[in-house]
Amino acid sequence: MTDTLHVIFAGGGTGGHLYPGLAIARALVRRDPSVTPYFVGARRGIERDVLPHTEFEHTLLDLHPLYRPNVWENWKTLRGAASAWISMTKLGARLQPPLVVGTGGYASGMALAWAFVQRVPIAQHIGDSHPGMTARWFTRMSREAYLGFPEAEAYLPHVGTRFHVTGNPIEPPPDIRPDKTAAKARWGFPASSRVLLVFGGSQGARAINQTVAAWIDRGLPRDLCVLWATGKGQYDAFKQYDRADVRVVPYLSPIGDAYAASDVAFVRGGMMGTSELCAWGLPMVICPLPTAANDHQTSNALALESAGAAIHLPQRELSAERLDAVMRQLFGDAARLSALTAGALTRARPHAADEIAQHLLRLLERPVRTPTR
Repeated sequence: MTDTLHVIFAGGGTGGHLYPGLAIARALVRRDPSVTPYFVGARRGIERDVLPHTEFEHTLLDLHPLYRPNVWENWKTLRGAASAWISMTKLGARLQPPLVVGTGGYASGMALAWAFVQRVPIAQHIGDSHPGMTARWFTRMSREAYLGFPEAEAYLPHVGTRFHVTGNPIEPPPDIRPDKTAAKARWGFPASSRVLLVFGGSQGARAINQTVAAWIDRGLPRDLCVLWATGKGQYDAFKQYDRADVRVVPYLSPIGDAYAASDVAFVRGGMMGTSELCAWGLPMVICPLPTAANDHQTSNALALESAGAAIHLPQRELSAERLDAVMRQLFGDAARLSALTAGALTRARPHAADEIAQHLLRLLERPVRTPTR
């Protein structure tokens, strides 16, 4: 077991396609240190800022998505694909990877295409309930696909690929959960208060932020405290709302203290945030981003609502009045809150990264070992 295996992880563009790959790669190394992950992404994606600060070697290619509204810009996509193919050929010759793992997004397409042509086995992590175009296309060429949502399988071709419902790779909650009273105290909230967690991703969600601000102006329900992450780019516009019962921060990192203090979350429908909330057993009111590709956030919200883990609140219906009504009804119904908590926990897969790593080691024909803690 001294020989080194370079496994290529291909994906990015957004955090939802990059961070799962990083989590899986780290779980893989914990289980077998002779496996060396190597990341391939796009120069214009989030990986440009994130990968240089990780422990992994990487190559960034001149990759572009398909420009659907402005089709004349697709010359960039074609040019980038040609140069990326040359780069992948050189990289493949150097690394001789026995496996390529796709984690979604346009940044994964060229590496997966290269792997297929070179007969290198492919596996994919597919995080959303409605898979994107790249994931759908390359499923027919993949040995295995690891699904964040079981509903995704209905959109994927069944041509011999083995599907495993693993959930999405997240940082799992601690085995011994933090004391909720102590967690509330860290934010300055009374022990008897009910806490609503609000966030819309690293950049924030303008529609959610504006509605929460209007709701605070209108008057919050009694004994309700709000822990509100506005996003780094929008913090200055809303920081004046910070007060004893409303804590306004640009970003929550680490976010565990916020989850521990909260009773309900008001969020977008991204796969990673909703997966973390399920793992913590937090009821969700989900307001999906309506412009997300394939409207996948709405699909995620509807899937979680059907599972009894969330309430779907479309952005077209969002207002301070509607948000107030939903929250008053929810916090006034202990049985509904308990049912949503139970529903969230039924969808929880906190150890998805380790589970996927085990599957990958079997594909590599490596012994599956207990990870070193």
